[in-house]
Amino acid sequence: MTDLPSGTVTFLFTDIEGSTALWERDRQVMGAAVARHLAILHNLIAAHDGVLFKTVGDGTQAAFASAEAALRAAVASQRALLAEDWGEIGPLTVRMALHAGEAIPDIRGDYLAAPLNRLARLLSTGYGGQILLSQTVQQLSRGALPAGSELRDLGEHRLRDLLEPERVYQLRHPDLPAEFPPLKSLEHRPNNLPLQPTPFLGREQEVEQVVALVRRPDVRLLTLTGPGGTGKTRLGLQVGAEVLEDFADGVFFVPLAPLTDPELVPSAIAEALEVREEGGRPLRERLLDVLAGKQLLVVLDNVEHVVGAAPFVGELLSAAPGLKVLATSRVPLRLRGEQEYAVPTLTLPRRKPPPTAEQLTQYEAVRLFIARAQAVKADFTVSNETAPAVAEICHRLDGLPLAIELAAARVRMLSPQAMLARLEHRLPLLTGGARDAPARQQTLRNTIAWSYDLLSPEEKALFRRLAVFAGRASFEAIEAVANSDGDLDVFGGIERLLEHSLIRQEEGPDGEPRFWMLETVREFGVEQLEVHGEETTTRDRHAGYFLALLERADPDVFGSGSLQPVLDAIEPEHDNAGAALRWSWETGDHDTLLRLAGALAWFWYYRGYLNEGQRWLSQALETPADPAAPRPRAWALTASGLIASVSGEPERAAELLTASFDWWERSSEAVGHAVARGLLGGLRVSQGQYDEAAALFLGNEAFFQGGAYEIWIAHARFHLGVIAWMQGDEDRARSVLRDAAEHFDRSEDPAHASDSLRYLGLIACAAGDLDEAARWFREMLTRLHQQRSRRALAVGLADVATLAAAHEAWHPAAQLFAKAEALLQDEGAAFTLPARDHYERAHVRARDALGEDVYHAAADAGRSLTLEQALSEAEAVLELDHNGGADTALVL
Repeated sequence: MTDLPSGTVTFLFTDIEGSTALWERDRQVMGAAVARHLAILHNLIAAHDGVLFKTVGDGTQAAFASAEAALRAAVASQRALLAEDWGEIGPLTVRMALHAGEAIPDIRGDYLAAPLNRLARLLSTGYGGQILLSQTVQQLSRGALPAGSELRDLGEHRLRDLLEPERVYQLRHPDLPAEFPPLKSLEHRPNNLPLQPTPFLGREQEVEQVVALVRRPDVRLLTLTGPGGTGKTRLGLQVGAEVLEDFADGVFFVPLAPLTDPELVPSAIAEALEVREEGGRPLRERLLDVLAGKQLLVVLDNVEHVVGAAPFVGELLSAAPGLKVLATSRVPLRLRGEQEYAVPTLTLPRRKPPPTAEQLTQYEAVRLFIARAQAVKADFTVSNETAPAVAEICHRLDGLPLAIELAAARVRMLSPQAMLARLEHRLPLLTGGARDAPARQQTLRNTIAWSYDLLSPEEKALFRRLAVFAGRASFEAIEAVANSDGDLDVFGGIERLLEHSLIRQEEGPDGEPRFWMLETVREFGVEQLEVHGEETTTRDRHAGYFLALLERADPDVFGSGSLQPVLDAIEPEHDNAGAALRWSWETGDHDTLLRLAGALAWFWYYRGYLNEGQRWLSQALETPADPAAPRPRAWALTASGLIASVSGEPERAAELLTASFDWWERSSEAVGHAVARGLLGGLRVSQGQYDEAAALFLGNEAFFQGGAYEIWIAHARFHLGVIAWMQGDEDRARSVLRDAAEHFDRSEDPAHASDSLRYLGLIACAAGDLDEAARWFREMLTRLHQQRSRRALAVGLADVATLAAAHEAWHPAAQLFAKAEALLQDEGAAFTLPARDHYERAHVRARDALGEDVYHAAADAGRSLTLEQALSEAEAVLELDHNGGADTALVL
């Protein structure tokens, strides 16, 4: 073989498009065609100073010392292949892709460089006759393209290796096809597969086997089983990427590691699939309905934490014939029809005779060790002196990926020989473990224990206390919960734990770092908390910290300050707040539970967690009442009534709000009592009880005058304006609503003026002044964007749909009404009176004008719109000339 290039190498990969079908048609004829095709490629690659170093089936892999030569070879090969007469087998189209990177050939005449994995993924996105380039090759070939060629920028694409997106270019030449369908990258199908920080190494056989199982028609539930640290999650993600094209509705990843309650699994699946809660209906039923007609793959990760949810997975599979589930779990789900796949450990080198450094690199476990070691020590290499120690380390760690990653991180401080000596003393269970636990689980636990034992006493304390955090934790939270006595160096300790791969780091929404543990590591930390008798104390501090954080974020729940910064601050703490709620419930800490639920009430209300909020508030209100602390119960009753009122439960809402009055009186907090009265007044308006509502609002208007609660004056004025309209006094309604909008504008949250603007628009619309209605609705949408509430935006879409119906723009009206209703159902909310009557009348007009068939088609189209598309259509409606004639231009 000609000497293989090293250093910066440009690789060219090719394969025949649709070759499987061609082989099945006629193996003999196809065999001859493939041989001719390989001969053409071999000759032209060699003619351009390249080396065809590997053939895999009908695919080839070639290496070039320069990008220019590789591109010339690709163009020449495509021209020759396209010009060839392939006879009865028909056209033989070959796709090609080029990528470059640092690479050194091994003694077997092959490369194990990362660019090859990336290039294989790039090739799979292309089509027969197409030549694709990575950005690296594009940069290397500037000014050196083959004669007559040009590059077309195809944009950034996520490839199936799940790494950072790759900018892809197509090499165009007059003699080659120019137009192709969109690349088959991850964007080609719906998915939420997360980016991965490191390449997926090895596992080719496992990926092939699991993909084959997923594609079998008789396999609906496939569970990847094995102990923690075997790489089940990463294998599941990679398989999801490989089979994405097989599922018309996509592949969705559902991480269950933060959960401990099986009852939360439906919520986690719904969140991943963007299925929102629906008022009055269990989320389970909602998921069953949504998935019934879908063809998709759901990857459920870390099911063993919540294996009690297995029956619900069975329900989903029964209700949705197009659904498949790929689960990762330490234990089987034990459901009928479940197919198990035991994830093996990484391939290991032989022990005797000791392998050489060159021989080691063909084994997956060693390749992973080297890659992770070089991540912490760039100049790390395996020599013939260290090769036996590296091979033995991988053996002692049973080829478990997590264990190997943890060990490789020690290369920063320890040579492989020194590391092996420590493993000799710290992994006694390699040859037999505790009788009450599987050996592999104990092996991983002791691998983590070994890393734990390398820490100083202060670092150990920090590590185990970090285990109480569910999800991500800020530095401030860690300092407060894990270092309440101030005796730890938290900054240095975190840095040390990062070095030991015991915690991970990512950037939070505020740009500050947040830290988290792999779940297997976190479990070990919780065990250590129990062993040291610290679990109760640390979890109490955790709950106390997040209670203080939430109450500090919103010191005045009644709205004298701006609410959006409060909601933004709570969002990243949602998981930890949930953990604090569960701990308070489990330990009977009723005061903390009640206060936590109250502190989260506005967040649940505005950010679409209505059912979650109602569940926790209900549980909190079931606890024994404390007459000495009336305020938390008063607010919990008020908040629960508020959520019930927008969830289509008016009677329950009235009962809760009325019950809060007594507790507000006991607390002597007149402002809270007035807020509850105002919320009950709003409920009475929606029930058509205008006289009672007016009395409540007139009282509140007088109460809040001259105080710091401008928003509640606006709230009262707004409802009084609505009441005036309902009682036939249109002029007064307009005046009072304008006044309410001005009060909202003077408050800390002017976005809430959207309600007043909405009714001003509805009044104008009903009066036939469509230009004025459009102006009010346009300003309303601006305020709704500031609120960032999907529920409020849904109501805004219904307002604009009413205007569209007044324009007789029936298609946009039907589409916007359908989208608004779908959004509200997702949020678990409902339209409220009196606006609902106006929406329904306009909706009926649109349905009658279009006819049932056309209406249903338009409604289906509306429901399929993204929120951004629906808002764009709403903007188009607002631009209509009220003389009409623009309906067809708005049909999507």
